[in-house]
Amino acid sequence: MPKKSTVFFCKECGYESAKWMGQCPSCHAWNSFVEEPVKNIQAPSGISKKKASYNREAVWLKEVSLEEHKRLSSGMEELDRVLGGGIVPGSLILLGGDPGIGKSTILLQVCGYLSSHGSSVLYVSGEESLQQIKMRAVRLGADKEDIRLAAETDLSEIEALVGKEKPDILVIDSIQTMFREDISSAPGSVSQVRECAAFFMQLAKKEKISIFLIGHVTKEGMVAGPRVLEHMVDTVLYFEGERSADYRLIRAVKNRFGATNEVGVFEMGNKGLIEVRNPSAYMLSGRPENASGSVVTCVMEGTRPLLLELQALVARTAFGLPRRTAAGIDYNRLNLLIAVLEKRASLTLGEYDVYVNLTGGLKLSEPSLDLALLCAVISGFYDIPVSPQLICFGEAGLTGEIRGVSQANLRVREAVKLGFNKIMLPSVSLKDVEDELKPLCVPVKNVREAVKFITSGR
Repeated sequence: MPKKSTVFFCKECGYESAKWMGQCPSCHAWNSFVEEPVKNIQAPSGISKKKASYNREAVWLKEVSLEEHKRLSSGMEELDRVLGGGIVPGSLILLGGDPGIGKSTILLQVCGYLSSHGSSVLYVSGEESLQQIKMRAVRLGADKEDIRLAAETDLSEIEALVGKEKPDILVIDSIQTMFREDISSAPGSVSQVRECAAFFMQLAKKEKISIFLIGHVTKEGMVAGPRVLEHMVDTVLYFEGERSADYRLIRAVKNRFGATNEVGVFEMGNKGLIEVRNPSAYMLSGRPENASGSVVTCVMEGTRPLLLELQALVARTAFGLPRRTAAGIDYNRLNLLIAVLEKRASLTLGEYDVYVNLTGGLKLSEPSLDLALLCAVISGFYDIPVSPQLICFGEAGLTGEIRGVSQANLRVREAVKLGFNKIMLPSVSLKDVEDELKPLCVPVKNVREAVKFITSGR
């Protein structure tokens, strides 16, 4: 009978230690060690009991055959965009998000579409009963499809199910509920999550099964468990947005088969998640007319330009210390840009509260938001409405200069497509814009030129 003992694991990187440490020596994270029971197995004498095999040979890179695998469409163009063009056979995909945001809903919709188009699907749930899954499938209209269901958490039973059913698509809901009998720690622990993820990774590569893992998130918004979980999988998707709002965003933070930071926009309806084909028009719906402090900007989410409204409210403070509030943007960036306006444009904002909001509930940190934020604060300070046909983007420096941003021509084309005929942009980015679009552009070199344009009411 092997003797049981405990070891300490780092939740961030999976580093193992015999004693607790305040800081992980591997990833340098603080207070990340947790204690878990393990079995002490007698180590074999020598280097290894397994004899070395001299039959293996290294393969020349030029001799490796590159087989083109046809991607499977998920039935949702927005999700296919985020995945890089569709689901790759043999890929391991991790989907994380807050509770109730729609992780199980969208995967059940995808399973229904794939099953109706000839793919065999196995949906394994460790959190819900088969009746609960059936109720959701009825609501989504996927109850008529041939989807195999199983309520199981034991990895050995799931392995037997996969060997019997031989599915093309496997959904695990969720990875934190799975466990292996030979590991004594509880489900959801660092060692259980790490070993279960390693098992599904080997299963996906060996059997060419596309596996979706649903992951719980912590209060910081990261997938619960060791950070090695995100390193193991091929793709990491995060659900963003508030549960109280109708919209949902899926962002790819890691993708071995496509671009990262791609975003898919969805709207939560009575029958599941609905794609938003034109997110810019959707985000600008309900925009106020002739209201000061409202400015439209264009940000790049992956390869997609996205138009958003940035609002600023500047009001005289009732206290000695003015308030600064930022929703959707970096709070420190707001303070920095207010200081630039005070120093380089002579705006006396020390007696005013400044409230900034990025509509739609998004949280962005792209530097191209700087010019729009400056224009919104200027408009709110002077109480001058900005032209509804104006859009702004550009990065601001500490000396008041407006610096260039990437994909300027793509941003301008997206703005013109949605009816905007005035595009304020950095002067250095004008050369990247097509000649037929340059007459619509308003180039600015510094903050003073932006103040002059906004206060002139053009």
